[in-house]
Amino acid sequence: MKVLILGSGVIGVTSAYYLARAGHEVTVVDRQPEPALETSFANAGEVSPGYSSPWAGPGVPVKAVKWLLMKHGPLVIRPKLDPVMWVWLLKMLRNCTSARYAVNKSRMIPIAEYSRDCLRDLRRDIGIQYDERSQGTLQLFRYQAQLDGTGEDIAVLKQYGVPFEVLSREGCIAVEPALSGVKEKFAGGLRLPQDETGDCHMFTQALAKHAQALGVRFMFNTGIDRIVTDGARVSGVATSAGMLQADAYVLALGSWSSRLVAPLGISLPVYPVKGYSITVPIKDASGAPESTVMDESYKVAITRLGNRIRVGGTAEISGYSSKLYDARRATLDHSLTDLFPRGGDLSKATFWSGLRPMTPDGPPVIGPTQYANLHLNTGHGTLGWTMSCGSGRVLADMLSGKKPDVDVSALTVERYMHRFG
Repeated sequence: MKVLILGSGVIGVTSAYYLARAGHEVTVVDRQPEPALETSFANAGEVSPGYSSPWAGPGVPVKAVKWLLMKHGPLVIRPKLDPVMWVWLLKMLRNCTSARYAVNKSRMIPIAEYSRDCLRDLRRDIGIQYDERSQGTLQLFRYQAQLDGTGEDIAVLKQYGVPFEVLSREGCIAVEPALSGVKEKFAGGLRLPQDETGDCHMFTQALAKHAQALGVRFMFNTGIDRIVTDGARVSGVATSAGMLQADAYVLALGSWSSRLVAPLGISLPVYPVKGYSITVPIKDASGAPESTVMDESYKVAITRLGNRIRVGGTAEISGYSSKLYDARRATLDHSLTDLFPRGGDLSKATFWSGLRPMTPDGPPVIGPTQYANLHLNTGHGTLGWTMSCGSGRVLADMLSGKKPDVDVSALTVERYMHRFG
Protein backbone atom coordinates (compact mmCIF):
# COMPACT_ATOMS: atom_id res chain seq x y z
CA MET A 1 0.00 0.00 0.00
CA LYS A 2 0.85 3.64 -0.23
CA VAL A 3 0.89 4.97 3.33
CA LEU A 4 1.02 8.63 4.35
CA ILE A 5 2.31 9.35 7.88
CA LEU A 6 1.61 12.70 9.48
CA GLY A 7 4.44 13.57 11.88
CA SER A 8 8.18 12.83 11.99
CA GLY A 9 8.76 12.51 15.71
CA VAL A 10 9.93 9.21 17.16
CA ILE A 11 6.44 7.69 16.77
CA GLY A 12 6.07 8.74 13.14
CA VAL A 13 9.57 7.63 12.16
CA THR A 14 9.36 4.21 13.86
CA SER A 15 6.00 3.69 12.14
CA ALA A 16 7.57 4.62 8.80
CA TYR A 17 10.53 2.30 9.29
CA TYR A 18 8.46 -0.76 10.17
CA LEU A 19 5.92 -0.08 7.42
CA ALA A 20 8.71 0.24 4.84
CA ARG A 21 10.34 -2.92 6.15
CA ALA A 22 6.99 -4.67 5.60
CA GLY A 23 7.09 -3.62 1.96
CA HIS A 24 4.83 -0.57 1.88
CA GLU A 25 5.45 2.67 0.00
CA VAL A 26 5.70 5.28 2.74
CA THR A 27 5.71 9.08 2.79
CA VAL A 28 6.19 11.12 5.98
CA VAL A 29 5.05 14.74 6.20
CA ASP A 30 6.13 17.29 8.81
CA ARG A 31 6.23 21.05 9.19
CA GLN A 32 9.76 20.93 10.62
CA PRO A 33 12.95 20.87 8.49
CA GLU A 34 14.08 17.47 9.84
CA PRO A 35 12.91 14.64 12.14
CA ALA A 36 12.45 14.84 15.91
CA LEU A 37 12.61 18.60 16.42
CA GLU A 38 9.64 18.92 18.77
CA THR A 39 8.63 16.57 21.61
CA SER A 40 11.25 13.98 20.63
CA PHE A 41 14.09 16.49 20.66
CA ALA A 42 15.31 16.70 24.27
CA ASN A 43 13.22 14.46 26.48
CA ALA A 44 14.52 12.82 29.65
CA GLY A 45 16.19 9.97 27.74
CA GLU A 46 14.58 7.07 29.60
CA VAL A 47 13.41 3.83 28.00
CA SER A 48 11.52 2.75 31.08
CA PRO A 49 8.93 -0.02 30.78
CA GLY A 50 9.16 -0.47 34.54
CA TYR A 51 7.85 3.06 35.06
CA SER A 52 5.00 2.66 32.58
CA SER A 53 2.22 3.83 34.85
CA PRO A 54 -0.70 6.22 34.44
CA TRP A 55 -0.36 9.64 35.98
CA ALA A 56 -3.96 9.26 37.08
CA GLY A 57 -3.92 7.11 40.19
CA PRO A 58 -5.28 6.86 43.72
CA GLY A 59 -3.96 9.65 45.92
CA VAL A 60 -2.88 11.84 43.00
CA PRO A 61 -5.49 14.60 43.61
CA VAL A 62 -4.19 15.06 47.17
CA LYS A 63 -0.57 14.91 46.05
CA ALA A 64 -1.31 17.45 43.31
CA VAL A 65 -2.32 20.06 45.88
CA LYS A 66 0.99 19.53 47.70
CA TRP A 67 2.98 19.69 44.45
CA LEU A 68 1.32 22.95 43.44
CA LEU A 69 2.43 24.52 46.72
CA MET A 70 6.06 23.34 46.59
CA LYS A 71 8.83 25.74 45.58
CA HIS A 72 10.29 23.14 43.25
CA GLY A 73 7.03 21.28 42.71
CA PRO A 74 6.67 18.88 39.76
CA LEU A 75 3.20 20.15 38.79
CA VAL A 76 2.21 23.53 37.36
CA ILE A 77 -1.25 24.54 36.14
CA ARG A 78 -1.66 27.78 34.24
CA PRO A 79 -5.46 28.15 33.95
CA LYS A 80 -6.90 29.14 30.60
CA LEU A 81 -10.37 29.86 29.27
CA ASP A 82 -10.16 26.63 27.36
CA PRO A 83 -12.98 24.12 27.92
CA VAL A 84 -10.84 21.36 26.37
CA MET A 85 -8.29 21.77 29.18
CA TRP A 86 -10.90 21.52 31.92
CA VAL A 87 -12.72 18.58 30.35
CA TRP A 88 -9.38 16.75 30.04
CA LEU A 89 -8.55 17.45 33.69
CA LEU A 90 -11.97 16.20 34.77
CA LYS A 91 -11.50 13.00 32.79
CA MET A 92 -8.11 12.51 34.40
CA LEU A 93 -9.59 12.94 37.88
CA ARG A 94 -12.23 10.32 37.06
CA ASN A 95 -9.41 7.87 36.40
CA CYS A 96 -7.78 8.49 39.80
CA THR A 97 -9.20 5.33 41.39
CA SER A 98 -7.49 2.07 42.29
CA ALA A 99 -9.68 0.13 39.88
CA ARG A 100 -9.04 2.41 36.90
CA TYR A 101 -5.33 2.66 37.72
CA ALA A 102 -5.02 -1.14 37.64
CA VAL A 103 -6.83 -1.38 34.30
CA ASN A 104 -4.85 1.44 32.70
CA LYS A 105 -1.49 0.15 33.88
CA SER A 106 -2.34 -3.32 32.57
CA ARG A 107 -2.79 -1.70 29.16
CA MET A 108 0.55 0.13 29.30
CA ILE A 109 3.00 -2.51 30.56
CA PRO A 110 2.67 -4.97 27.64
CA ILE A 111 3.29 -2.41 24.86
CA ALA A 112 6.17 -0.87 26.84
CA GLU A 113 7.89 -4.22 27.46
CA TYR A 114 7.35 -5.23 23.83
CA SER A 115 8.75 -1.91 22.64
CA ARG A 116 11.95 -2.33 24.62
CA ASP A 117 12.40 -5.77 23.05
CA CYS A 118 11.84 -4.29 19.57
CA LEU A 119 14.45 -1.62 20.32
CA ARG A 120 16.95 -4.29 21.31
CA ASP A 121 16.21 -6.14 18.07
CA LEU A 122 16.89 -2.94 16.11
CA ARG A 123 20.26 -2.54 17.77
CA ARG A 124 21.11 -6.10 16.81
CA ASP A 125 19.70 -5.91 13.27
CA ILE A 126 20.93 -2.52 12.03
CA GLY A 127 23.52 -1.47 14.63
CA ILE A 128 21.77 1.81 15.40
CA GLN A 129 23.61 4.03 17.90
CA TYR A 130 22.12 6.75 20.08
CA ASP A 131 24.25 7.05 23.26
CA GLU A 132 22.47 3.96 24.58
CA ARG A 133 23.12 2.50 28.01
CA SER A 134 21.51 -0.64 29.44
CA GLN A 135 22.29 -0.09 33.11
CA GLY A 136 18.83 0.24 34.61
CA THR A 137 17.19 3.20 36.29
CA LEU A 138 17.20 4.19 39.95
CA GLN A 139 14.24 5.82 41.69
CA LEU A 140 15.90 7.74 44.52
CA PHE A 141 14.00 8.44 47.75
CA ARG A 142 15.16 11.34 49.84
CA TYR A 143 13.03 10.30 52.83
CA GLN A 144 12.48 7.00 54.61
CA ALA A 145 8.73 7.52 54.38
CA GLN A 146 8.99 7.44 50.58
CA LEU A 147 10.95 4.20 50.72
CA ASP A 148 8.46 2.70 53.15
CA GLY A 149 5.60 3.66 50.83
CA THR A 150 6.79 1.62 47.85
CA GLY A 151 4.67 -1.41 48.75
CA GLU A 152 1.94 -0.80 46.18
CA ASP A 153 4.45 -0.09 43.41
CA ILE A 154 6.39 -3.24 44.24
CA ALA A 155 3.18 -5.29 44.22
CA VAL A 156 2.46 -4.07 40.70
CA LEU A 157 6.00 -4.83 39.55
CA LYS A 158 5.65 -8.36 40.94
CA GLN A 159 2.26 -8.76 39.26
CA TYR A 160 3.73 -8.01 35.84
CA GLY A 161 7.01 -9.83 36.38
CA VAL A 162 9.16 -6.69 36.19
CA PRO A 163 12.56 -7.29 37.85
CA PHE A 164 13.40 -4.82 40.62
CA GLU A 165 15.75 -4.22 43.53
CA VAL A 166 15.01 -2.32 46.74
CA LEU A 167 18.29 -0.66 47.69
CA SER A 168 19.67 0.81 50.87
CA ARG A 169 21.69 3.99 50.80
CA GLU A 170 24.85 1.94 50.24
CA GLY A 171 23.11 -0.10 47.55
CA CYS A 172 22.28 3.08 45.67
CA ILE A 173 25.89 4.21 45.85
CA ALA A 174 27.04 0.83 44.51
CA VAL A 175 25.12 1.39 41.24
CA GLU A 176 25.57 5.19 41.16
CA PRO A 177 28.98 5.90 42.74
CA ALA A 178 28.73 9.68 42.30
CA LEU A 179 26.00 9.70 44.97
CA SER A 180 28.60 8.84 47.62
CA GLY A 181 29.32 12.53 48.16
CA VAL A 182 25.68 13.33 49.03
CA LYS A 183 24.62 10.16 50.83
CA GLU A 184 23.09 12.13 53.70
CA LYS A 185 20.47 13.49 51.26
CA PHE A 186 18.66 10.22 50.51
CA ALA A 187 17.42 7.12 52.30
CA GLY A 188 17.39 4.46 49.59
CA GLY A 189 16.01 3.57 46.21
CA LEU A 190 14.10 1.27 43.91
CA ARG A 191 16.10 0.04 40.92
CA LEU A 192 14.71 -1.39 37.70
CA PRO A 193 17.72 -3.18 36.15
CA GLN A 194 16.15 -3.87 32.74
CA ASP A 195 15.35 -0.24 31.91
CA GLU A 196 17.57 1.60 29.45
CA THR A 197 18.58 5.11 28.47
CA GLY A 198 19.42 6.88 25.24
CA ASP A 199 19.09 10.03 23.15
CA CYS A 200 15.68 9.95 21.46
CA HIS A 201 16.58 12.70 18.98
CA MET A 202 19.76 10.93 17.92
CA PHE A 203 17.87 7.65 17.57
CA THR A 204 15.04 9.15 15.50
CA GLN A 205 17.38 10.92 13.10
CA ALA A 206 19.45 7.76 12.63
CA LEU A 207 16.36 5.59 12.09
CA ALA A 208 15.01 8.10 9.55
CA LYS A 209 18.15 7.49 7.46
CA HIS A 210 17.60 3.75 7.63
CA ALA A 211 13.97 4.33 6.62
CA GLN A 212 15.08 6.42 3.64
CA ALA A 213 17.36 3.56 2.59
CA LEU A 214 14.23 1.39 2.53
CA GLY A 215 12.50 3.89 0.25
CA VAL A 216 10.66 6.14 2.71
CA ARG A 217 10.12 9.65 1.36
CA PHE A 218 10.24 12.55 3.82
CA MET A 219 8.46 15.81 3.00
CA PHE A 220 9.80 18.40 5.47
CA ASN A 221 8.84 22.08 5.77
CA THR A 222 5.33 21.04 4.81
CA GLY A 223 2.38 22.34 6.81
CA ILE A 224 -0.56 20.01 7.43
CA ASP A 225 -3.88 21.84 7.14
CA ARG A 226 -6.68 19.29 7.32
CA ILE A 227 -7.74 15.72 6.65
CA VAL A 228 -10.28 15.39 3.83
CA THR A 229 -12.85 12.59 3.92
CA ASP A 230 -15.25 11.07 1.44
CA GLY A 231 -17.92 9.09 3.27
CA ALA A 232 -16.30 6.45 5.48
CA ARG A 233 -12.76 6.94 4.14
CA VAL A 234 -10.03 9.55 4.08
CA SER A 235 -9.54 10.81 0.53
CA GLY A 236 -6.50 13.01 1.13
CA VAL A 237 -4.61 15.45 3.33
CA ALA A 238 -4.48 19.13 2.45
CA THR A 239 -0.96 20.49 2.98
CA SER A 240 1.12 23.50 2.03
CA ALA A 241 2.49 21.32 -0.79
CA GLY A 242 -0.99 20.54 -2.08
CA MET A 243 -3.33 17.59 -1.62
CA LEU A 244 -1.53 14.37 -0.72
CA GLN A 245 -3.23 11.03 -1.26
CA ALA A 246 -2.52 7.45 -0.22
CA ASP A 247 -4.22 4.12 0.43
CA ALA A 248 -3.81 4.45 4.20
CA TYR A 249 -3.09 7.31 6.59
CA VAL A 250 -1.35 7.31 9.97
CA LEU A 251 -1.75 10.21 12.39
CA ALA A 252 1.35 10.58 14.61
CA LEU A 253 1.24 14.29 15.41
CA GLY A 254 1.44 14.04 19.18
CA SER A 255 -0.44 16.79 20.99
CA TRP A 256 -1.73 18.21 17.70
CA SER A 257 -3.50 15.00 16.75
CA SER A 258 -6.76 15.75 18.55
CA ARG A 259 -7.13 19.12 16.81
CA LEU A 260 -6.70 17.57 13.38
CA VAL A 261 -9.31 14.83 13.85
CA ALA A 262 -11.91 16.84 15.78
CA PRO A 263 -13.55 18.15 12.55
CA LEU A 264 -13.94 14.50 11.49
CA GLY A 265 -16.08 13.72 14.52
CA ILE A 266 -13.33 11.76 16.29
CA SER A 267 -13.21 12.54 20.01
CA LEU A 268 -9.54 12.05 20.87
CA PRO A 269 -8.75 13.38 24.36
CA VAL A 270 -5.03 13.96 23.82
CA TYR A 271 -3.87 17.17 25.48
CA PRO A 272 -0.39 18.71 25.80
CA VAL A 273 1.39 18.51 29.14
CA LYS A 274 4.58 20.50 28.87
CA GLY A 275 7.86 19.13 30.12
CA TYR A 276 11.20 20.88 30.49
CA SER A 277 14.79 19.75 30.26
CA ILE A 278 18.32 21.03 30.45
CA THR A 279 21.23 19.39 28.68
CA VAL A 280 24.52 19.88 30.46
CA PRO A 281 28.05 18.96 29.29
CA ILE A 282 29.78 16.64 31.75
CA LYS A 283 32.49 18.40 33.69
CA ASP A 284 33.66 15.52 35.90
CA ALA A 285 32.72 12.02 34.73
CA SER A 286 33.23 10.57 38.20
CA GLY A 287 30.64 13.02 39.51
CA ALA A 288 28.00 12.25 36.86
CA PRO A 289 25.29 9.58 36.91
CA GLU A 290 26.00 6.20 35.30
CA SER A 291 22.45 5.83 34.00
CA THR A 292 19.18 7.50 35.09
CA VAL A 293 18.45 8.67 38.62
CA MET A 294 14.86 9.69 39.25
CA ASP A 295 14.70 12.27 42.05
CA GLU A 296 11.37 11.18 43.48
CA SER A 297 10.75 14.28 45.57
CA TYR A 298 10.82 16.60 42.56
CA LYS A 299 9.90 14.03 39.85
CA VAL A 300 13.09 14.94 37.97
CA ALA A 301 15.05 12.43 35.88
CA ILE A 302 18.83 12.88 35.64
CA THR A 303 20.26 10.84 32.78
CA ARG A 304 23.71 10.33 31.32
CA LEU A 305 23.77 10.59 27.53
CA GLY A 306 27.32 10.13 26.27
CA ASN A 307 29.30 13.19 27.36
CA ARG A 308 26.17 15.05 28.47
CA ILE A 309 23.68 14.98 31.31
CA ARG A 310 19.99 15.38 30.49
CA VAL A 311 17.79 16.62 33.33
CA GLY A 312 14.05 16.44 32.63
CA GLY A 313 10.90 17.05 34.59
CA THR A 314 7.81 19.14 35.38
CA ALA A 315 4.23 18.54 34.30
CA GLU A 316 2.89 21.91 33.20
CA ILE A 317 -0.69 22.15 32.00
CA SER A 318 -0.79 25.39 30.04
CA GLY A 319 -2.23 24.60 26.63
CA TYR A 320 -0.05 24.63 23.54
CA SER A 321 2.44 27.21 24.79
CA SER A 322 6.12 26.32 24.47
CA LYS A 323 7.27 29.32 26.52
CA LEU A 324 10.27 28.70 28.76
CA TYR A 325 9.91 29.75 32.40
CA ASP A 326 13.02 30.36 34.50
CA ALA A 327 11.34 28.91 37.61
CA ARG A 328 11.09 25.55 35.88
CA ARG A 329 14.76 25.62 35.01
CA ALA A 330 15.56 26.44 38.63
CA THR A 331 13.94 23.14 39.67
CA LEU A 332 16.06 21.17 37.21
CA ASP A 333 19.22 23.03 38.22
CA HIS A 334 18.48 22.38 41.89
CA SER A 335 17.96 18.64 41.50
CA LEU A 336 21.15 18.21 39.47
CA THR A 337 23.41 20.30 41.68
CA ASP A 338 21.95 18.83 44.86
CA LEU A 339 22.63 15.21 43.86
CA PHE A 340 25.51 15.53 41.37
CA PRO A 341 27.25 18.81 42.29
CA ARG A 342 30.48 17.93 40.44
CA GLY A 343 28.92 16.33 37.39
CA GLY A 344 27.97 19.02 34.91
CA ASP A 345 28.84 22.53 33.79
CA LEU A 346 25.58 24.44 34.29
CA SER A 347 27.02 27.57 32.70
CA LYS A 348 26.92 25.74 29.35
CA ALA A 349 23.47 24.16 29.76
CA THR A 350 20.77 24.42 27.09
CA PHE A 351 17.15 24.83 28.19
CA TRP A 352 14.22 23.26 26.32
CA SER A 353 10.51 22.52 26.58
CA GLY A 354 8.29 20.03 24.77
CA LEU A 355 4.60 19.19 24.69
CA ARG A 356 3.89 15.64 25.80
CA PRO A 357 0.71 14.25 24.19
CA MET A 358 -1.17 12.93 27.22
CA THR A 359 -4.35 10.92 27.45
CA PRO A 360 -6.44 11.34 30.63
CA ASP A 361 -6.22 7.64 31.48
CA GLY A 362 -2.55 7.08 30.58
CA PRO A 363 -2.31 4.50 27.75
CA PRO A 364 -1.60 5.68 24.20
CA VAL A 365 -4.07 5.46 21.33
CA ILE A 366 -2.98 2.98 18.67
CA GLY A 367 -5.12 1.57 15.89
CA PRO A 368 -8.08 2.15 13.61
CA THR A 369 -10.77 4.82 13.63
CA GLN A 370 -14.27 4.89 12.18
CA TYR A 371 -12.62 5.87 8.89
CA ALA A 372 -11.49 2.63 7.30
CA ASN A 373 -8.09 3.88 6.13
CA LEU A 374 -7.16 6.21 9.03
CA HIS A 375 -5.08 4.89 11.91
CA LEU A 376 -3.86 6.63 15.06
CA ASN A 377 -0.50 6.32 16.80
CA THR A 378 -0.45 9.05 19.41
CA GLY A 379 -1.09 9.96 23.06
CA HIS A 380 2.02 8.32 24.52
CA GLY A 381 2.60 11.10 27.07
CA THR A 382 5.95 10.80 28.84
CA LEU A 383 6.47 7.33 27.37
CA GLY A 384 6.75 8.06 23.66
CA TRP A 385 10.42 7.12 23.61
CA THR A 386 9.76 4.05 25.75
CA MET A 387 6.85 2.80 23.61
CA SER A 388 7.95 4.03 20.17
CA CYS A 389 9.40 0.92 18.55
CA GLY A 390 6.64 -1.35 19.79
CA SER A 391 3.96 1.10 18.71
CA GLY A 392 5.45 1.44 15.23
CA ARG A 393 5.84 -2.33 14.84
CA VAL A 394 2.26 -3.00 15.99
CA LEU A 395 0.87 -0.39 13.62
CA ALA A 396 2.81 -1.83 10.69
CA ASP A 397 1.45 -5.28 11.48
CA MET A 398 -2.11 -3.92 11.61
CA LEU A 399 -1.85 -2.22 8.24
CA SER A 400 -0.21 -5.32 6.77
CA GLY A 401 -3.10 -7.53 7.88
CA LYS A 402 -0.99 -9.38 10.44
CA LYS A 403 -1.87 -10.09 14.04
CA PRO A 404 0.46 -7.99 16.26
CA ASP A 405 2.75 -9.83 18.66
CA VAL A 406 1.15 -7.98 21.59
CA ASP A 407 -2.56 -7.38 22.21
CA VAL A 408 -3.39 -3.69 21.77
CA SER A 409 -7.13 -4.10 21.31
CA ALA A 410 -7.74 -2.00 24.43
CA LEU A 411 -5.64 0.92 23.13
CA THR A 412 -7.95 2.06 20.33
CA VAL A 413 -9.91 5.31 20.44
CA GLU A 414 -13.08 3.30 21.11
CA ARG A 415 -12.20 3.08 24.79
CA TYR A 416 -13.26 6.70 25.19
CA MET A 417 -16.84 5.77 24.43
CA HIS A 418 -17.39 4.82 28.08
CA ARG A 419 -17.98 7.18 30.93
CA PHE A 420 -14.45 7.26 32.34
CA GLY A 421 -13.06 9.02 29.27
